[in-house]
Order: sequence, then C-alpha cells, then structure tokens
Amino acid sequence: MTEDIVRQLGHLALGTRLKRLGERLQAETTSFIEASGLALPASWFPLLAALDRTGGLTVGELAEAMGVSQPGVTRSVAKLAELGLVTVAAHESADRRRRSVQLTAAGEALVARARVEVWPHVEAAVVDACDGLEGPLLDQLAELEARLDRVPLDRRAAALREAPAAEVAR
Repeated sequence: MTEDIVRQLGHLALGTRLKRLGERLQAETTSFIEASGLALPASWFPLLAALDRTGGLTVGELAEAMGVSQPGVTRSVAKLAELGLVTVAAHESADRRRRSVQLTAAGEALVARARVEVWPHVEAAVVDACDGLEGPLLDQLAELEARLDRVPLDRRAAALREAPAAEVAR
C-alpha cells in the first residue's frame, strides 16, 4: 500500500488534505443523491439552497454567499439553466452585465424534494461521521478519514435514512 504523503506532511499540507476530504465528501454525497433519484452533483445544492432561501440573487451575490469563485458559479448556473432549474435574466440595474438568478418551478420542486429526501440524511451522516472527534485537528482529520474509509458517507446516509436512531459503525 502506498504511504499517504499528504497525511505525513501534517500542517504543511493541511490545505491539500482539507481539499481532498472536501472532494471525498462531495463525491460520496453525490453518490447518495443519485441513489435517491436526483441526478445532480452535490456541489450544486448549496447554490440551489441559497436561491431558495433568498428568492434570487445575482451571480456575484451567489458567489459571495457561497464563498466560491464567480466563474465557478457562472458555470453551475449555466448548467442549472440548461436543465430548466433556474432562470437567468439581465439585472434591472444600470449595469446590464449583472445577471439575476432565480429558481424555476422545477427548481423549487427539486429543492423541496431534496429538503425532505436528501439533505437531512446527508447532514445526519456528516454529524455521525464527526461525532465525538476530539484532540488536535490533524488527529481529528485522521479519525474522520478512517471512519469514512470504514463507512463512506453515502452508505452512512442511507443507513441513517433507513434507521434514524441506528448507530453506524465508526
């Protein structure tokens, strides 16, 4: 088995390790979402949730609210618009480059479904995977990664959906 250089580098590679963990959580969440019958990447759901909570935002406001790059939001919004989940219109200000984004009826229905069938289970799975972590950050990350190795987030979310009071193997 190849040694985990990123883990061995400790704090020096913390950003890489967090990115790796984030990508893993998103991939496993996407797997759970797809198994729930929704064919969207996990990375789009914070954007959909932001639009649901606010009723609509500009692309720049979405990027700021999510703490991500504007080009990334622009790409996601374009794909969501192609799927008919959002509408994009020139903003009513003097700057016509600003574009307002809103959920369509189909987008609202998808968010309503995700709010019941997906989000609570993903949140419960993340809480379950992180429950009781203590000590130095690097030790917590190692334990979280080990727990996800034993029971990936998608399997953890599915198990908790079936038996919410069940304890998933750590």
